[in-house]
Amino acid sequence: QVQLVESGGGLVQPGGSLRLSCAASGSIFSINTMGWHRQAPGKQRELVAAITSGGRTNYADSVKGRFTISRDNAKNTVYLQMSSLKPDDTAVYYCNANGNEHLAGGLIRGFTSWGQGTQVTVSS
Repeated sequence: QVQLVESGGGLVQPGGSLRLSCAASGSIFSINTMGWHRQAPGKQRELVAAITSGGRTNYADSVKGRFTISRDNAKNTVYLQMSSLKPDDTAVYYCNANGNEHLAGGLIRGFTSWGQGTQVTVSS
């Protein structure tokens, strides 16, 4: 199995910045897309940003120009640099990744994994 562990959440004032990290570990053969989603109380989970193994990125309109996603393929880690944070950015942020993993006997299969979530609170 492939596990994702997030870090970097916390409390920040409006206009401030935070950097989230998510490291993947386990029987990884390859990782295709890594991304960040968020879920605010009473709302559905939504995509924030995603990045392919080749570095192509996709952002939600609400975060364009404020958030930057990046990844270190050698470390199987994805980052989310968040700037100019607003109270509306308050949510639990979840990392996810999909790709292929090793199985016993030399087999390979696809996987999709999610992290446990990290709380981001933007408040004065």
